[in-house]
Formats: sequence, structure tokens, C-alpha cells
Amino acid sequence: MIPKTMKAVVVERFSAPLSIREVPVPEPGPGEVLLELAASGVCHTDLHAADGDWPIKPKLPFTPGHEGTGIVVAVGSGVTRLKEGDRVGLAWLYSACGRCEFCVSGWETLCLQQKNAGYSVNGSFAQYALAKADYLALIPRQLSFVDAAPILCAGVTTYKGLKETGVRAGQWVVILGAGGLGHVAIQYAKAMGLHVAVVELGAQKARFAKELGAEIAIDADSQDPSSEIQRQIGGAHGVLVTAVSTAAFKEAIGMLRRHGTCVLVGIPAGEFPLPIFDVVLNRYTILGSIVGTRLDLQEALQFAAEGKVKATIETVPLEAINEVFERLRNGEVQGRVVLGIAEKASTESFRRAGAH
Repeated sequence: MIPKTMKAVVVERFSAPLSIREVPVPEPGPGEVLLELAASGVCHTDLHAADGDWPIKPKLPFTPGHEGTGIVVAVGSGVTRLKEGDRVGLAWLYSACGRCEFCVSGWETLCLQQKNAGYSVNGSFAQYALAKADYLALIPRQLSFVDAAPILCAGVTTYKGLKETGVRAGQWVVILGAGGLGHVAIQYAKAMGLHVAVVELGAQKARFAKELGAEIAIDADSQDPSSEIQRQIGGAHGVLVTAVSTAAFKEAIGMLRRHGTCVLVGIPAGEFPLPIFDVVLNRYTILGSIVGTRLDLQEALQFAAEGKVKATIETVPLEAINEVFERLRNGEVQGRVVLGIAEKASTESFRRAGAH
């Protein structure tokens, strides 16, 4: 039986501690389903949302979270794609219009009418969440709810970014940063048949990158990354910038070989200069990449289900969210933190679904 109320994380004021509140469980309307959440990854975007960092701010109060995994426990009218008991994931792209030039051309993540989980609508830092049935990802049975959670944002974001570089199997990609995004990007790049070089700050992080499969790991504290990449491989066919540092964005251009592509997925504050002469003369391509489509997400999940990609995960209870945010602010999280919201056998609905 679905309860009347649930526990949820609520942002009541920007840049203030988050509250844990007892709030009503929502009811699904037409085209919607209700999820009972098992886990939710924590992303830097959640922190930006709670701090009101970006020009378009969420409407207060709201519940963050866009890496939510769980099962369908109620279905609204008109829903035919999903049924009760289905294992699903709630990602950043909560919904889009489905009719504009971006939606119909495979770029639904650019839809001007899109809604985003944990930002423009309540998200997954709660025991239950509403979702649009057509925009939920199906989680393969081989993948646990905890392991699937980071794939819903960190995974699909880096996977899509790598696709956008245009780097083919056997060519070189450089990944800037081996943190929450970068450490899964390394694994996706290897699974896609790419040669991988990584740039990080500190010998320990560089070693971690090599453990994940990087063939070259450069410690930017003791080496000049651009010079080293040019010396060792003659420049990269593509560079994926996951680091949240404007210095990293500037450095990335110097790592490209002629006709190379630099893709930006990290979102630091500020701007970075471009050497226009070099960009024109060397025919560089510089582009941004924002998460991925529903198809990209299913592909990203399948890589993980096949055991080719696995995030480094620390699981903590929902009540630890303020501590997790503080650690994110201080750069003290390696890999990803996942909020454990429900154990596999904690409720009747999870037992019926055979969830794990």
C-alpha cells in the first residue's frame, strides 16, 4: 500500500542547509507514473540547484535529485509503456515537448520547453517521485539500483560527450579530470575502443586513472599537460573536459592535434579565452555537450549492465545530504555518492518486483 506521506529533502532557501520533511505522496496524472525510489545519485548540479548558482533558478521550495532509481508503483491514465513493478530511472531530462525542431531531430535535450528533474520539477531525493512515463529509462535486470544511479547523469553525460568528439576506435581521446564524471568517462572510452589519456591534479589521482584503464596519466601538478600530450601522442583526436576549472578548458585546446575536437561537459563559473589564430589555422572544433537523449541513456545503461562501466560509489542515507553537499563543495568526493533510500526488501512493492 502506498502511504499518504513520505520523507523528502527540501530546499527552502538557497545556500542554506537542506531540510528533511514529511510531505504528501503525489498522485500520478495522465501520462505519469509514481516511483518508489531505491536510490539516488548526488550530482554537482544538485548542489548548484540548492545554492541557486545559475541564472535560471529553481522555484522554492523544491526537492533536488536527477539520478533516481526505483520501481513503478502507480500508473496514471493513458500510460501504456510502463506497468507496476517495472525497474526505471529518473534522469535530468524529465520531459520535453516532443514537437519542436530539436525534439523531432534527435536533440530533445535542447528543447526550450523541457523540464528537468530536481530543478524545474521535484526530483529524486525522496521516497517517492512523479515522472513522465515516456521519459523514464528502463534499468536492465543485471544492474543494481545503486550501480544504475550514477549512469543516469554522470554516465550518459560522459558517454554522449565522447560520442560528440567524433573519436573513432583506435584513436586518442584525452579526458581532463578523473572525478565524478571523468572516472566513468575513462571506462566508456575504453569500452568504445578508444586510446585514453587522462590529465589530473596529483599523483594519487593520476594513478587512479591508470587503474581505470588510462594508458597515459599526466599529473598536472608536476607536468605540463599540453606539452606532454603533444610529445607522447602528437596531440589528441578529441578532448573531453569534465573538470570544473576554467584553466582546464584553456589547457584543453593545446592538447588537440590538427582537425581535433574539444567537447566541454563540466560547467565552471566564468569564461575562458580562445586562441583564434590556432583554432582557425588548425581547424579545431569546440562544442558543448549537455547530458544525452533517451536513446543515449539506454545505451549508457547497457554498457554498465554488461560490466564494462562501473562507477566508484559511496552509499550514504538520505539524511546525510547536507554532509555530502559540504564535501562536494570542498572537493572531498572521489567517484560518486549515492543516497540509499530503500533496501531491496524494505517494502512489499520491492519484494514483489524482485528488486535488487
